[in-house]
Amino acid sequence: MSDSPATADDIKLMSFEAALRELEGIVGKLESGQAPLAESIAIYERGEALKAHCEALLKQAEMRIEKITLRNGQPTGTEPLDPQ
Repeated sequence: MSDSPATADDIKLMSFEAALRELEGIVGKLESGQAPLAESIAIYERGEALKAHCEALLKQAEMRIEKITLRNGQPTGTEPLDPQ
């Protein structure tokens, strides 16, 4: 990927919601066919980086989710979410 370090760094700092909004905008622009070829390639590359960032944030969130364990209907603690 040909992202500059500044571009990669700005994506790393984005929230999931901000990255997803930008990614949706990129998809819309590419689907419209209005962007010139060189711009389409550049925004496609950024879109790939945004997609990877969103996937990583989702994976991190999944790893942090805990399920509540119950005994006689009362919470007794937490345990890691099963990854399957």
